[in-house]
Amino acid sequence: MPEDLLDELRKSVPRGEQSRVVSEALRHELKRMRFRESVEASFGAWKRQRHPELARGSRRFVRAIRKSKRSSGKRRG
Repeated sequence: MPEDLLDELRKSVPRGEQSRVVSEALRHELKRMRFRESVEASFGAWKRQRHPELARGSRRFVRAIRKSKRSSGKRRG
């Protein structure tokens, strides 16, 4: 670890809490990295060629699904 970073840690964080602070920072950074990787891996998953039902917009598509579920639920009852 860079010396200047260690110095700042020692000045800013009480001795008994330094390990916890470093662990939390590392955990946070690893979580951020995993999130970024998952976003990059899923980029382009919703292409028009794969999902032509979304051509008129996702909002309209969701409304149509909800409407069909409501009307199909009424027929059953």
